[in-house]
Amino acid sequence: MSGLHIPLGGPDGSRTTHAENLLAPNPSPMTLDGTNTWIIGDRETVVIDPGPDDERHLRRVADHLGERRVTGILLTHGHHDHSGGARRFAELVGAPVRALDPRHRLGEEGLGEGDVVTAGGVEIHVYGTPGHSFDSLCFWLPADRAMLTGDTVLGRGTTVIASDGGDLGDYLRTLDRLRAVAESLEAEALLPGHGPVLPDPIGALDGYIAHRRERLDQIRAAQRQGARTPREVVEIVYADVDRSLWPFAEMSVRAQLDYLERL
Repeated sequence: MSGLHIPLGGPDGSRTTHAENLLAPNPSPMTLDGTNTWIIGDRETVVIDPGPDDERHLRRVADHLGERRVTGILLTHGHHDHSGGARRFAELVGAPVRALDPRHRLGEEGLGEGDVVTAGGVEIHVYGTPGHSFDSLCFWLPADRAMLTGDTVLGRGTTVIASDGGDLGDYLRTLDRLRAVAESLEAEALLPGHGPVLPDPIGALDGYIAHRRERLDQIRAAQRQGARTPREVVEIVYADVDRSLWPFAEMSVRAQLDYLERL
């Protein structure tokens, strides 16, 4: 579950010094170009978000790794487009699956805030970043000054707050935290779960934060005009968005209305 923009071409092959992307063939309005499967490290590797349960993609990733040994499979969160193929990929490469949500783990080790995973000497620092989903994680690669953001920040568009455990209040706090972390660590790139690499982390996060504030202001204005239900708000606030995307916009509006009711 991701953004509200139509896919415009894939970032397959995007990479930093220690991270390489292979794009899953699952483009849609919610997944943009498809799910980015990230490979970290060289001789020993960690694979982040194997993607959906698509045998062709999973075998392609396994074949691409060649003789490299996979020491772990990490999930940014449990949505199917990121985690659906994890169990099958684990069978192909003989590696455990680590995630915050125990339902998506395969092996004894979990994954959460403060953990540090290594891939061939490359450190991966884990940040708990709830909001898009309750189990969302981001991964910092200090060697590349890059943050893998899953669905928390996309390469294009904005993120939907999922109806199955997402929370806008958590998400706003996460954005503020990531912005502070990106500044303090002098981040040079965001590596998203969908869409292209973002080379200006501070600019991207500032844009996300401003967009959320603007949307909340627009929803308050729609309420003053008499809108009460999520659908009525969507008809006003998202009038310029393709109607085929309105169901996803309605999901986002519902999360925002819930947030405003708690203020």
